[in-house]
Amino acid sequence: MDVAITGASGLIGTALARSLEADGHHVIPMVRSGPARPGVIQWSPDAGTIDAAGLEGIDAVVHLAGEGIAERRWNDAQKQRILTSRTTGTSLLATTLASLQRPPKVLLSSSAIGYYGERGTDVLDETAAPGQGFLSDVCVAWESAAEPAATAGVRVATLRTGIVLSRDGGALQKMLPLFRLGVGGRFGNGHQIWSWISLHDHLAAVRHLLEHDVHGPVNLTAPHPVANAAFAKALAHAVHRPALFPVPKFGPSILLGGELAQNLLYTSADVRPTALADSGFVFAHPDVDTALAAVLER
Repeated sequence: MDVAITGASGLIGTALARSLEADGHHVIPMVRSGPARPGVIQWSPDAGTIDAAGLEGIDAVVHLAGEGIAERRWNDAQKQRILTSRTTGTSLLATTLASLQRPPKVLLSSSAIGYYGERGTDVLDETAAPGQGFLSDVCVAWESAAEPAATAGVRVATLRTGIVLSRDGGALQKMLPLFRLGVGGRFGNGHQIWSWISLHDHLAAVRHLLEHDVHGPVNLTAPHPVANAAFAKALAHAVHRPALFPVPKFGPSILLGGELAQNLLYTSADVRPTALADSGFVFAHPDVDTALAAVLER
C-alpha cells in the first residue's frame, strides 16, 4: 500500500510511518519545507500549493498535520493559528484529492474529542452533537474541511482522538517526571473524565481504518475512560509511587493560561469508540492499568 502522511515528523506520524514500513508498505511523507526531492510530496497550506501529481494513484492519505494545541499559551493570534492550520491544510488536501484522476481510496483526517466539549458524565459516541467552546468549533470546522474529498467519492474517516498515552510525547511525558518523584496527583477534584488511548492502539486503529470500510467520525479512544483521580492513582501505581498531592487549579492556570488549562486538564468527556468496536477492532490496552504498564515497560 502507498500511504501519504502529513505531520509525518510528529509523535504519531513518526510511529505510524515506522509501523507501516516495517510491514512492507510504502510511506510518502508530505513536507512543507526543504528542496524538492524524491520520495516526498511538497505542499504548503499557507501558500495554497501542493504537488497534486505526487498524490495521483496512491492508495491512502493520513492527514495528521496541525499546530499543537498546547504549543504555547493561547491568545487571539495563537487560537487563529490553531484553527487555520487545521482548516486551511485540510481544505487544500481534500479539494486536491477531489480533483485527481486517480484519487486515493481513503483519507483519514485528524480531529479530536475536543469536538464534544465539556459534557460531564454523559456517555458520548460518534452520534453525539458537538459541544460548545473554542475547541468544539475548531473540530467542527476541521471535519467540515474534509468534505470535498468525501463528495468526490473518497472514503473519509475523521479521527476524533483522545489523550494519546506515550512516554515519548504528549500529556503523559509531561506528567511522568512529577509522578516518578512522588509529587504527582489528580488535577483539581479529579472528577473530570479523561478519554485516552495508548499510542499502540492508536496506530493499530489507524491501520485498521485504512483497510476496513469505515467512514465518518471515529472516536480513537479506549473503551474504558476514567476520572482524572483514577488516572492519577493508576499512573502512581505504575511508577511505584504514591499520589498524595492534588494539583490546585491555579497552578496549571498560571503556567498555561486559564482557558488552555481548562480545555487540556479539566474538561470532562466520556467518549466511547463505538465505530471502531462495530467494525471489529480489538484493543490491546482497553483499560488504563494495562495501557500504562505497556507504555512504561522497558
